[in-house]
Amino acid sequence: MIKLSELRSGDLVKAKYEGQMIEGAVTEVNREDKEVGVETDVQEYFFTPDSLFPIPLDENQLFKLGFSRNVLDDGAVKYMRNSFRLMIPKDGDFSTMELWWREDRRHLVQPINVHELQNHYHQMTKVDLTPA
Repeated sequence: MIKLSELRSGDLVKAKYEGQMIEGAVTEVNREDKEVGVETDVQEYFFTPDSLFPIPLDENQLFKLGFSRNVLDDGAVKYMRNSFRLMIPKDGDFSTMELWWREDRRHLVQPINVHELQNHYHQMTKVDLTPA
């Protein structure tokens, strides 16, 4: 389940629909009725928060979002999208990471989900992070 307060238009989530998990993008957050519009490959549908689930952040998700990868000499991995950077301490270890864009640097000490990265990216750059 994802809290309504964490979601904004464009965020990528998984929705449980007729017993299946499908990925989609948030199109609308209706806080009054506690429903979230999600556009999937099939259609747009409104879900309650208990039917929405986060997508764990991993390398495949970063590639879907248009990031490129650079392995550093010390084994750390830096992912880049334009001037935005995300660095993890070692290949495949997303338990801690550093995000930076210009002078804004954030050190995260726990794994995050795709919608949380999208929200950090938007807060830092004022631009939506959408699939490439």
